[in-house]
Amino acid sequence: MLNLFQHPLGRKCRRAVSMKQPCVHILASQPYGTLYIGVTSNLVGRLMQHRTGTIPGFTKTYGVHRLFRFEACDTMEQAILREKQLKRWHRQWKINLI
Repeated sequence: MLNLFQHPLGRKCRRAVSMKQPCVHILASQPYGTLYIGVTSNLVGRLMQHRTGTIPGFTKTYGVHRLFRFEACDTMEQAILREKQLKRWHRQWKINLI
């Protein structure tokens, strides 16, 4: 399991976790596997939902639960706009980003 406090992004990651800051996250089933892009204001809680499969949907069906990237945003509106932007990108652009 990924320990967010040991994450390479260090302080920025701790801030997003501790302040429940809005962020966009990219999950994958494995490197170069199925991708999922979502937005949340509770990154740790949302990751636990994905990993335990408590909410039925795409990530549970396809086993997508590994965090590959997240971006902290100032507001939820900015996070939603970034999520929509990333979802329009070609798959290779997303892979290059992570």
